[in-house]
Amino acid sequence: VQLQASGGGSVQAGGSLRLSCVASGHRVSHFDMGWFRQGPGKEREFVAAISWSGGSTISADSVQGRFTISRDYAKNTVYLQMNSLKPEDTAVYYCAASSLRLVRSSRHYQHWGQGTLVTVSS
Repeated sequence: VQLQASGGGSVQAGGSLRLSCVASGHRVSHFDMGWFRQGPGKEREFVAAISWSGGSTISADSVQGRFTISRDYAKNTVYLQMNSLKPEDTAVYYCAASSLRLVRSSRHYQHWGQGTLVTVSS
């Protein structure tokens, strides 16, 4: 499975961005997908995940109500819509694929894309 993330950029606080992660490879649709982020001087943290069916999602408390994860099977793409962005959302965002169901730990994700940088200014 190969993952390609895009959509990062610079935005002012309160703004929005949509990240995309295009997946390719064998049986991509059977994987649960997640987004993680790593801010400056911080450890990588879970942001959100979506089930292979698209019917279930989970997200971190810090982004609930602001970020939405979704997937488009026809395009083999997972999205992270980020609204009401805050300076503390500044990070490199990574998409990942897991054969396990809706897990939050990065160690349970077998495939990772390259990161895309999101910078939120106050």
